Amino acid sequence: YQRRVFFFFFFFFFTHTHTTMFFDLEIEKILLLHPRCFGPNIRQLIVKKLIDETEGTYMGRYGYIIAVTEVSFAGMGKLTDLTGLAAFPVRFRAVVFRPFKGEVLDAIVTQVNEMGFYAEAGPLGVFVSTAHIPTEMQFEKYSVPPCYSSANQAVQIQQDSEVRLKIVGMRVTASEIFAVGTITEDYLGPPS
Repeated sequence: YQRRVFFFFFFFFFTHTHTTMFFDLEIEKILLLHPRCFGPNIRQLIVKKLIDETEGTYMGRYGYIIAVTEVSFAGMGKLTDLTGLAAFPVRFRAVVFRPFKGEVLDAIVTQVNEMGFYAEAGPLGVFVSTAHIPTEMQFEKYSVPPCYSSANQAVQIQQDSEVRLKIVGMRVTASEIFAVGTITEDYLGPPS
């Protein structure tokens, strides 16, 4: 119950104060269990296995599964012919993270090089190329650590810096999302 309340407030905060990139979705999945797991605690075992297999992972159509909030069963388990495992169809609700092109995110810089910098916004990897960095910021290859800095050194982007960026493009595969971002627009870049 406390977990649901926490995620409700987490979900409410992010969906009502920022652009919507967090969703509460109903998802169906087939879980496979070995018959030795059958017993009086099978429901708890299915819930634990579902949480272990889904939280923190990326599911193609839905996005990154942040948290499973509710579990309901769609049907009884059936033994599979080839493996002997039982297949349980499970329906559950989850908070998912699915960013879209044009959204603004706060991220942490993970790597800086002469081509641009890489940042992470939660589980999302974002690359910002030099074409999407303001022209007044130059790459300082001899500084330690390497960074992009303004002429007067007042603003710097280096590893572990916070940066606000806008997503300008995305590549979506079956196992991950990768984005390209920009910091050239107003109110983007390192915090002042």
